[in-house]
Amino acid sequence: MSLIRRSNVFDPFSLDLWDPFDGFPFGSGSGSLFPRANSDAAAFAGARIDWKETPEAHVFKADLPGLKKEEVKVEVEDGNVLQISGERSKEHEEKTDKWHRVERSSGKFLRRFRLPDNTKPEQIKASMENGVLTVTVPKEEPKKPDVKSIQVTG
Repeated sequence: MSLIRRSNVFDPFSLDLWDPFDGFPFGSGSGSLFPRANSDAAAFAGARIDWKETPEAHVFKADLPGLKKEEVKVEVEDGNVLQISGERSKEHEEKTDKWHRVERSSGKFLRRFRLPDNTKPEQIKASMENGVLTVTVPKEEPKKPDVKSIQVTG
């Protein structure tokens, strides 16, 4: 069984947690077949991304704090699937380091979005500023119906 004790009464992140399934193969503990949601890989795997549509474009914004633009990949697959991926490395540890808390996640992430038919994937632009990736996918102008005037005789 897993019991984590408070190290400081005034620490708002300290809780007494007991996992009754710790050690069972179907539970959420360290010996589980299903890793905890707060494991390194799982925590960063779900990078948070907003997707909004404006009259001119589809705009994706991803919070990627601590990542450099070189560590992020934006790709278009099969002409209509936007793929955003990257990896945050673990911090280098010295043998003399004593960790008190590890809450920042590390690992790989990959998110995919099927783009609507009204997009121009060849004109996608991406920028990164202050840890926020912005991907802009321009929309095609709505096609106006071709109207051909027919002269009426008779």
